Amino acid sequence: MYVEMGCIYIVHVVMFYFVLLTNPVLSATCDDKECPGVISMPLIDGVKASLKADLDTTDLNNHLKAYIEQHVKEGVQAAMKDVMKQLVDDGLEEANAIINATVKEHLKGIGVTYTRWGRKACPTGAELVYTGQAGGNHFDSSGGGTNYLCLPNDPENGQQQSYNNPELFGVEYEIYSDIKPHGWRTMTDMEVPCAVCHSSGKSSKIIIPGRHTCYSDWRAEYNGYLMSSYKGHKGRNEFVCVDLNAEPFDNRSSDENGALLYPIRTKCGSLRCPPYTNSADVLCVVCTK
Repeated sequence: MYVEMGCIYIVHVVMFYFVLLTNPVLSATCDDKECPGVISMPLIDGVKASLKADLDTTDLNNHLKAYIEQHVKEGVQAAMKDVMKQLVDDGLEEANAIINATVKEHLKGIGVTYTRWGRKACPTGAELVYTGQAGGNHFDSSGGGTNYLCLPNDPENGQQQSYNNPELFGVEYEIYSDIKPHGWRTMTDMEVPCAVCHSSGKSSKIIIPGRHTCYSDWRAEYNGYLMSSYKGHKGRNEFVCVDLNAEPFDNRSSDENGALLYPIRTKCGSLRCPPYTNSADVLCVVCTK
């Protein structure tokens, strides 16, 4: 708009100048060759004696030229500023799009992994690394490991051996009618499934015992009940968070023992009540951020 107004004004000035140049009356004493830049104009019409005046257009030419140059320069500068601003805006928008796409692509390979105990699949939003069966040390063994393992359903088996150290068993639920978390059905002697999950774009993972919701700025992957081995057995195992909607590995229930999972309840005393409650289910939640 600024450039257009400037150009219109310049055209008006040039038109006026054109009228002057196209209606000259040369004086008797000065012509174009002798007096360049000077024109003669009649000052009085309709009389026998013409009164003429010589008008020197040199300064007018110079001023007009300077005016045109100045406004063309300003118009070009204004137009260039608009063009450069648009180029910069477009460039920044394109650069931001490329950066965002690159970061998102890079974040796909970054994240945390966790085991979802008691389920064969991962929660919505998490990628399934593999699904399998929970394994661990025999419940009555003093040796072996102390942690539960998520054993894949498609193992690459080693060579068979004869030495006496069989310490990897499947894990069974010990969930009876009188020993089970609130709302659960009995799953006595049924094997425990598991799933290893990957949550993209996260850098931290925590398991919070005693809660079923995460703290601020953390996202719940799943929640459930805290479970481990029985207090009277020799084997000592870790605490694991078994999914609230736990399911069996299959329909077989044959009391083969091996590693076992029992629900845990609180015991007040050294554990302060309140805030805890005596003989209560222990909730748990797996959180990421």
